[in-house]
Amino acid sequence: MTDTRAPRRDAQANRESILAAARTALAQDPNASTDLIARTAGLSRRALYGHFDDRSALISELIRTGAQRFNAIAEQALDDDARIALAQLASRLWHEVAHIQTVTAIALDDAHVADTAAALAPLRQVVSNIVDRGRRAHALRTDVPGDVLARLIEETARMVVRVDTAGSDAAATAVRAVLSIAGLSWREADALLAAHPEIVATQIVGPERVEEANA
Repeated sequence: MTDTRAPRRDAQANRESILAAARTALAQDPNASTDLIARTAGLSRRALYGHFDDRSALISELIRTGAQRFNAIAEQALDDDARIALAQLASRLWHEVAHIQTVTAIALDDAHVADTAAALAPLRQVVSNIVDRGRRAHALRTDVPGDVLARLIEETARMVVRVDTAGSDAAATAVRAVLSIAGLSWREADALLAAHPEIVATQIVGPERVEEANA
């Protein structure tokens, strides 16, 4: 009887190599072609098309796998205070984005934002829950409807990523932007971060990096 397990393992390894190569190539050139991605993976273009119908399908898979990581972060425990919870979530997501910023920016551009929004449904629900809790406690702004506020927070985070904020204060800048749109003044945001410096220092270690650390 023929053993078919090895080919399946090889196919999965090739698929993972293509995704890793795509992240590398896109980080260097957001317009990287499938030819370049295939060469980076050490495979033929035909082999790449055996896994993905076209470049758009490959990008969609990068978005899906990236969304899984962001949704996992959203599942982690957050403070009961909606302001602190929002700051924690913004900072944790920012630290994750910093490792894959170019791919994240592609995922958040207008051509892919609808697919990204669908893939990030669990994360969006967490944001919505924080907003509802904060509005009930009058910790977050109540002058706009809750669903609008949640969307404004998403769009603010999206814009911060797209402007490619860099530097040692990048995480704090992202947190301040989110807190500002949520209704805090810049002085209130500064006071919150001063009282909780661990928020912007927090770095979430993704599954891949955990495996690397334990290797």
